[in-house]
Amino acid sequence: MNLFGVKIKMGGITDMISTDAYNYINVLQKTANAAWYRNSILDNNIANVSTPNYKRKDVQFETYLMTSLAGGDSLDANISNVDLDELQPTTYVDQSNLSYRLDGNNVDINTEEAELAKNQLRYYYLLDSMSQEFGRIKSAMSRN
Repeated sequence: MNLFGVKIKMGGITDMISTDAYNYINVLQKTANAAWYRNSILDNNIANVSTPNYKRKDVQFETYLMTSLAGGDSLDANISNVDLDELQPTTYVDQSNLSYRLDGNNVDINTEEAELAKNQLRYYYLLDSMSQEFGRIKSAMSRN
């Protein structure tokens, strides 16, 4: 199966897919999906900047990814052993006891906008990395 869950039957391509050629792309896609999800959470925080008692939310993913990639002999081996079904982002309430204002809200608009910009850069970097990986695969396929 390829990145989209579609089984491809085209001679050499099937062999390449069965040799885990898409592992990096699959992990990059999962990470990009988590970044996209974080964008929506950060957007929600910004939208609720004036909501009394609203508590800032964020996404936990990078720690899960680093744990999944740790411990092997090589990055290639670690990437091929990642269980993509288990690698899921989770949402948590950030510093729920802390409030910057009298109304109980703990959203700082400057922090949220900076985090959103940083996360958008991360997302576009991940998309570019996936594109480069597809380019490498296409180049390898065209050499045969």
